Amino acid sequence: MSNTPIINLPNFLRTPAVGLIGEKCYTELIENLNFTNVPCLKYAISKGLGLGIVVGGSIVKIPQILKIVNSGSVEGISLFSYSLETLSYLVSISYNLRNNNPFSTWGETLLITFQNFIILSLIQVFNNNLLGTIWVVLGGSGIHYLLNGSGLVSLDLLTILQGATIPVTLFSRVPQILTNYRNGHTGQLSAFTVFNYFFGTLARVFTTLQEVDDKVILISFLLALTMNSILAAQMIYYWNVKPAKAQASPKASSEKKDKKSKKLQ
Repeated sequence: MSNTPIINLPNFLRTPAVGLIGEKCYTELIENLNFTNVPCLKYAISKGLGLGIVVGGSIVKIPQILKIVNSGSVEGISLFSYSLETLSYLVSISYNLRNNNPFSTWGETLLITFQNFIILSLIQVFNNNLLGTIWVVLGGSGIHYLLNGSGLVSLDLLTILQGATIPVTLFSRVPQILTNYRNGHTGQLSAFTVFNYFFGTLARVFTTLQEVDDKVILISFLLALTMNSILAAQMIYYWNVKPAKAQASPKASSEKKDKKSKKLQ
């Protein structure tokens, strides 16, 4: 049987592909087109999903940020929910960094955290609390230094903290879910962000099972998937429901027109 590859990619394509899925799986899947190698196929799918999630993570909250800026409102956005989520992400970033986990299995967490800081700052700005914006930046920087550069947090302690992010992940979504339920609408919450989160965590469960033998991280993603499923369901349920202010404005404007017309008469 000939060992000549069926497909021979140029080096500028081969090098990153080998870097992503390894020499063995590259030979099996790309050169020999052997898709019956299930372990390599699963690994390649996992790597592809992971890379896609990281890329998606770089823009996942941009629509949310733009929606807040364009509307000039943070109505329906839970400060407590975003604060808990960001704290949880800071711990997860440190845990993955110090355990040398592949960037493709957690990279979006870093990118989403940067976007969370922007949203937290916008919440403070639109609530006329400029001092709060400064505390957001200083607090985040301080926590990151404490977990990574201070030498005060051992890897064992960080593992415990990562485990503690499981209930934090749970409760970080609960305030937003309750806010939506009490308001009877999703306010300025971005549908793109919510659904991106849902599909992203669904894919993360798969990539974690394939690449990271860590039950703590797996449970964390499973819980996040549960909460994101509820948020996605709320987004669908309240799809055509607008905030009370938005609904009242056409009515108010029509009443003003009626008053003006009566005066003219």
